[in-house]
Order: sequence, then C-alpha cells, then structure tokens
Amino acid sequence: MLPVKINVEYDYKVHFTRDVFSRDNPLLGKVVSSKEGRRRHDVLFAIEHGVLKLHPSIPADILGYCRTHDKSIRLVCEPIVKFGGEDWKSFEIISELCRVMGEKHLCRQSFIFIIGGGAFLDTVGFAASIVHRGIRQIRMPTTVLAQDDSGVGVKNGINMFGYKNFIGTFAPPFAVINDFNFLDTLEQRDWVSGVAEALKVSMIKDRRFFDWLCRNTEKLKKRDRPVMEKLVKRCAELHVMHIQTSGDPFEFGSARPLDFGHWSAHKLEMMSGGKIRHGEAVAIGLALDSYYAVEKGLLYKGDFERLLSCLKILGLKPWSDYLLEKDRDGNYRIFSGIREFREHLGGELHITLPNGLGRKTEVNELDEKILLEGIKYLEEIEKTKVRHV
Repeated sequence: MLPVKINVEYDYKVHFTRDVFSRDNPLLGKVVSSKEGRRRHDVLFAIEHGVLKLHPSIPADILGYCRTHDKSIRLVCEPIVKFGGEDWKSFEIISELCRVMGEKHLCRQSFIFIIGGGAFLDTVGFAASIVHRGIRQIRMPTTVLAQDDSGVGVKNGINMFGYKNFIGTFAPPFAVINDFNFLDTLEQRDWVSGVAEALKVSMIKDRRFFDWLCRNTEKLKKRDRPVMEKLVKRCAELHVMHIQTSGDPFEFGSARPLDFGHWSAHKLEMMSGGKIRHGEAVAIGLALDSYYAVEKGLLYKGDFERLLSCLKILGLKPWSDYLLEKDRDGNYRIFSGIREFREHLGGELHITLPNGLGRKTEVNELDEKILLEGIKYLEEIEKTKVRHV
C-alpha cells in the first residue's frame, strides 16, 4: 500500500468596487499582478450579451484600461460576447469557448475575465476549468444573485439530460470582483430575485441578518443602493465563511447546508425550461421547506409568516403551477426532484432545514404527505391573493 495525502491550499479575495474599468481604478490591474508581479499576463474577456446591451461602452472601456495598464496586461483579442441563461449551459457552447482559448494560446497563468450573471459564470467558468486543467478565472458577477451567492463560490457547471448542473467542476476563482455599477441597470425582476439567497442563508446561519432583511424589505424593493450593497456584502461573507469553515469545500460528503430550499428550486427551474429564474425558484423552495419545518416543530409559524411577508413585499411569489404538474402515472413531478437531489448529493439524502432562525439541522427523509399539504397551503395563498386583486 502507498498511502497518499495531498493538501492543497486555495486563496482568493472577493472585492467590492464601483466603475472597475475606470482607468483611475487600480483594482483590476492589482489583481492580475498579485502573483508573478513583474510578468505581463495574457487576458481574455467574456461578456454576457445582455450585460453588453445595457453597458455598450464595456469593450472600449476594457481596451482603454488594458492600454493604460499594459505593463501587466496584454489583451489577446476583442471580448467574446455570448448569451447567458440556463438554456445556454450546454456542451456546444463549452466546445466553442475551449476552441477560442486554444486559438488564443492561453496558458495556465493566463486570465479569463467572466462578466455576467450566474449561469454565464457557470458556463464560461466550466470551460476555463477544463482547458489545460484550469485557466485562472476572475469572476465579475453582474446580478444580485451572482454577487451575493453563486459568483463567490467554487463551483461551475452546465445542464445535461434535463438535470441542472449535471456536469461540472470545483474550481475556485483567482478572484471575484463585485462592481456595484452593474446592479443599477438590472430589471426589477433580477434585482429582487437575488434577495432570495440572502433570505436563505440568513435563516440557517444568521438570525440578526434575517431580522435586518425583514426590516429593510421595502427599501430593497425600492432599489435603495446602500441597503442592497450591505445585503450583497453580508450574504457573500456568509457564503464564503461556510466554504472556508465547513471542512468540506468540495462537497465530498452528502450535506449541502447552502442548498436549503434548493431540491424543489432546481426541479422547478428545469420543469419550466428556464422560465422560472433561480432566485424565484429558491423563493418557492424556501417557502415549501419552511412550511415543512413548521410542521416538524423546527420553526415557529410566526417566523414562517415573516418569510412569506418578505417575499410578498418583494414581489417574489411563493407559488408556481408547476408544483401541481403530474406525470403520466399521476405522480407529482416535483417530488422526483427529491430523488434527483439525493443523486446529486452523493447517494444519501440530506435536506437542510432551519432549526429555529439562524440555525440548521439535516434530515434524511421527507414526508411527501406534509410536502403536499405545504403545496396546497401555498396554492391557497396564491388563490386568496388573486381573489383580492
């Protein structure tokens, strides 16, 4: 026997800024030069089409910035522009991205800057992680959800065979740069849906943060910039703290505390063909699993009602008709999400539920009868709202 033990230390920073491509903002150049400081690095930029549409000056801004900082940065070509969204997360796109990285002769010490929402970061990040077994990626998330949650983590992935993130890698970024300017141009739907991830992590990790969210829900809805920036920073902090301290950053075990509310959220996204966005699906998943926690005596009903109140103010419906969709055998399709989630975890079901606000517990089974009661409860809330309109 030859025992082998390998310890690999990862180290990256999450930066917060505004106007990152201003020639007077040194952050981007400092990040690139933070290792091999005297070397000039090849860099490639990938921009989500929707972001470019809202910020048409980005290519010129990038070119100007790289010229100003040409001692440390060599732009290998004009930015790659591709569409984002869950439908875009496919092997066809991965192949195309890998081809471009090869044609531009990127090496393992080159950088690819990924500017876009969570699905775009997932896809380009996955491509970067498999070229030469890993090109340095610097994530530049452009949505609330990507800045406060998915963009600051260590995972990449694409959808296959009707499963969300079926194929992917663990590849910590070289750095994350959250430029709050990108949030200013978000449509309201994307502005509020990112708050769902903050509600999620607060319910299982930080009661004071949940209380703060409840007090500031109206301000968040009205696009109060300082309040949203505070939310993004705290939510991102809780996310990376979990990665650092959980003892399982690459999820070799079966527990996924940060996936509270996600077994149904992932299923709803796929059932809807991407019509339900991730944050919207998470809002529904939180409501359903919180109902379950109440019925199991883990969560006070009053705290569940506070969650529903926050979602209502934000305009995040804790309901979708897909919850009632059945297969040809008459079974609710949403419940197959439990099996799919178990397979994704590693074979043993671990569902995270709040155990009082700010704490969590893991359960290894879900009672579908209680879940169905929860679905009916959420349906009644939706019907009552419709009757009052």
